[in-house]
Amino acid sequence: MDTSSSAELRAFDATFRTGSMSAAANLLGIRQPTVSAHIANLERQFGSDLFVRHGRGLQPTEMARRLAEITSRISRAEDDAALLLASVRSQYEGTLRVCAIGPYNVMPIIAAFRAKYPRIRIAMTVGDSRSVVRSVTDHQQDVGLILHAVEDTAIHCVPFRRQPLVVFAEKHHPLATRGSVDLQLLDGQEFVLREEGSQTRKVFEAGMRDAGIRIRCAIEVGSRESVREAVAQRLGLGIVAKTAFVPDPRLVALDVRGLTLATHVHLICLAERKSDALVERFLQTAELLKPDTQPDTNKHR
Repeated sequence: MDTSSSAELRAFDATFRTGSMSAAANLLGIRQPTVSAHIANLERQFGSDLFVRHGRGLQPTEMARRLAEITSRISRAEDDAALLLASVRSQYEGTLRVCAIGPYNVMPIIAAFRAKYPRIRIAMTVGDSRSVVRSVTDHQQDVGLILHAVEDTAIHCVPFRRQPLVVFAEKHHPLATRGSVDLQLLDGQEFVLREEGSQTRKVFEAGMRDAGIRIRCAIEVGSRESVREAVAQRLGLGIVAKTAFVPDPRLVALDVRGLTLATHVHLICLAERKSDALVERFLQTAELLKPDTQPDTNKHR
């Protein structure tokens, strides 16, 4: 296959995937007339129309659908070849740097990524959402995982999952002995809370204020592990994302009727770097693991 026909097939594949020649041109980084010429050459060579105009877009013909099954494999093969070269280069140059608000959401992504790309090294650090955003913005990290959406054109931000919040207590706490707890019973209770920068704390406190429920901060700590140990010592109730609640014989997760609060996990990177080979593949891996998400209604920054 000569260079011209390879370019023509790439133009066709991009047009088929995007639904328009202008979008295909943007995707490939070439001019729209060039894409049009490539499509016209293919149609002339094989004597068959590939697209028909439908409104403001293009409708692929049956021949186009059959051809797309082949060109998609070619496109994936080219991507895999580029990734192989990128992976060798990255081993020489360094690692993919990932910063997350905790291990529970990011580790499954890292495990799946490493299973597919074992030659890529991962360096992971942990911080609160504010520090994660700052480290990505300052080019200290390649990818971040945070608990809120970021509305900044310099940041590429994609939702990953919604994680409900749960209240938990030491097993002998008065509320722990009930089958279920009405939300109003949290009024006046003492809580072990994370530091002020914690997104979980922000969402919980805002939700309690909206419900007219007053909570008291008995102690402020800097990690989930510290929250767990403080609650186990009966210093107060704890609040944590359901995915981060670690089973412990000393603790009980409370069934709180009316508690619908949640944090919303998002993946971020610099917008200018979202197409970098390793960053893009990491985000694609996360997309494959993403459960059904709900709209983010807790945008606290």
